[in-house]
Amino acid sequence: MVTFVIFIVAVALAFDFINGFHDSANSIATIVGTRVLSPLAAVIWAAVFNFSALFFVGTAVAKSVAAGFIDLNVVDANVILGGLLGAIAWNLITWWFGIPSSSSHALIGGYAGAAVAKVGFSALLWGKKWIETLSAIVLSPMLGALMGFLLMVLVFNL
Repeated sequence: MVTFVIFIVAVALAFDFINGFHDSANSIATIVGTRVLSPLAAVIWAAVFNFSALFFVGTAVAKSVAAGFIDLNVVDANVILGGLLGAIAWNLITWWFGIPSSSSHALIGGYAGAAVAKVGFSALLWGKKWIETLSAIVLSPMLGALMGFLLMVLVFNL
């Protein structure tokens, strides 16, 4: 059992590493591509803010993902491992094809998928957390497109 837990911790660290290079493409590529910052400056900038988030935000995202999506009585080591592997697979697929996606949402989906695979859809706690998360997935691109359009109209008219 100890070996299995150590393996899960190693997979979690692999997810963290993949999350880092997956999200760096989303956050750094635009800044470097538009020549706002050099690659080195962009990496330093991202590193400073990612590290400082630990002190200002803390574990809010981890707490948000940990509870409210699935029945915690269903969670065991296999569900955690399945969730991590699902999130890793999704991050690698979207990274390979250049599709911007959220690693946090991938982790939520992997976690929920593993719980559903274990006991069925009764594992899901349909409520406020799911509504907020699914709404953000749908509304974020729409708001981004609207803001981009409005800024373009403003720049065009100036």
